Amino acid sequence: MIVVIISYTALMGYGVARYAQMANQMSEKLYVIADGKVLVATSSTRQENIPVEARDHVKTFHSLFFTLSPDDKAIETNIRQALYLADRSAKAQYDDLKEKSYYAGIIRGNISQQITCDSISFSMAHYPYYWRYYGKQQIVRSTAILTRSVVTEGYLRTVERTDNNPHGFLIEKWLTLENKDLHLENR
Repeated sequence: MIVVIISYTALMGYGVARYAQMANQMSEKLYVIADGKVLVATSSTRQENIPVEARDHVKTFHSLFFTLSPDDKAIETNIRQALYLADRSAKAQYDDLKEKSYYAGIIRGNISQQITCDSISFSMAHYPYYWRYYGKQQIVRSTAILTRSVVTEGYLRTVERTDNNPHGFLIEKWLTLENKDLHLENR
């Protein structure tokens, strides 16, 4: 009888432990239906996602700051969104460009510009986290298309996530290291 009770208790203990393990695994999965297809999303800790979110934050900032069309409202919207993602170093660069009538020149000349990311190096060795952005900027004028190399660097500090800053990072000490012409194509 004692052997049966011990065996039964061990079996029940194993069953409860296995059930708890399966429940924990199931709670980490979320099933999402998108366009009639079931997708599985899994949960993870913030620490596991920092490199991915940091790179996307830096990429989003550069896309907003450097992708401009000859429309003052569109420029204002992009820059305002970009400035939510960075500290006063980005505001200082914006103010400097505005003072030099850079944005007015884009509107007057019907110039559009777009940036594409080549790569982003990111280091979690020290906090705030260091990053370096490598990209190409294409400036389209009515007479020519200019391709430029853009290399910037800075640091990321964690802040509270908001609607305006969904990654919860703030770019600090943003510095443009290189912004040189690579190729000019006449139209």
